[in-house]
Amino acid sequence: MTAALLKTPLHALHIELGAKMVPFGGYDMPVQYPAGVMAEHKHTRAAAGLFDVSHMGQVLLKGAQAAAALETIVPVDVIDLGLFKQRYALFTNDAGGILDDLMIARRPDDLFVVVNAGCKVQDIAHLQAKIGDQCEVLPLPDQALLALQGPQAVVALSRLNPEVAKLTFMTGGFFNLDGIDTFLTRSGYTGEDGFEISVHGDHAVALARKLLAQPEVKPIGLGARDSLRLEAGLCLYGHDINTETTPVEASLTWAIQKVRRAGGARAGGYPGAAVIDAQLANGAARKRVGLVSSERMPVREGAKLVTADGTDIGVVTSGTLGPTVGKPVALAYVGREHAALGTEIFAIVRDKRTPMTVSSTPFTPNGYYRG
Repeated sequence: MTAALLKTPLHALHIELGAKMVPFGGYDMPVQYPAGVMAEHKHTRAAAGLFDVSHMGQVLLKGAQAAAALETIVPVDVIDLGLFKQRYALFTNDAGGILDDLMIARRPDDLFVVVNAGCKVQDIAHLQAKIGDQCEVLPLPDQALLALQGPQAVVALSRLNPEVAKLTFMTGGFFNLDGIDTFLTRSGYTGEDGFEISVHGDHAVALARKLLAQPEVKPIGLGARDSLRLEAGLCLYGHDINTETTPVEASLTWAIQKVRRAGGARAGGYPGAAVIDAQLANGAARKRVGLVSSERMPVREGAKLVTADGTDIGVVTSGTLGPTVGKPVALAYVGREHAALGTEIFAIVRDKRTPMTVSSTPFTPNGYYRG
């Protein structure tokens, strides 16, 4: 007997809007609307798309020791995070592997944490087990989460409260949006400017309708969310990062601030620190890279990567035909001797070789608003 799928507060609205629903992270979620994935992807890059991401986990950490406590389980700088600033972080295990990636925002009275849907239960248990004696760990199951993404997101959202336009990338605040109280950050998972809006589930449909009433905004499903984040070179947990990959292998070393590295004022002290510090010093044997093909054949997750002489050198972890790029793009792990930009390798697709080139990410320029 499989467990019944959970529903977000916007479930009935998705059905009303004609969404095709699929199971994702234990929830019944919209994969696309009648316009289709390609149109939704292009609309988000050109205007503004509204995503239901209420399946993700929202948690508050409260107490004077919350930041110091959180630093004992993530390799990032939480203590120095400024008020209403947001930061990307990683839970690690004793081998340096990644348990999940998450977002942390500092608010006046707490840390606001967002974790992935598929890892939500384990992550909350992990927080409670590891730091529940040092701070309060308060899950927020009644909060919905909406993402408004795209170059016109700020135009649409500003009609509900013009003050949101003052935010810059990775900052946030409490905003009343046309009568609805929210906490929002200027961030997202598409490579575009945009906002992630935490709102009580009881008000989620009303807020979604206000946003969808703006001429720039259309509803966007998980299909386009995946192709947008892949073009932006962003990792999807369980695919591009997992317990078998370290932050160094995953090319996420930018997320580990100097203060937490060997020689820093608050170096180490988190699970797997010795492994990660050694890799930061010496490099890892394999590395996550971007790949672009000049041919039309999409290269999907699981495709083997080989050299010209047929030697196995890695595997694709995410791949699609990038609608904005107009070419197949992929994320993959390869041995570090094959990770240099411009390296020519081959993906095996239906027993045929597709030539690919190691490329920098994002595959399409990002549009974050930095002020």
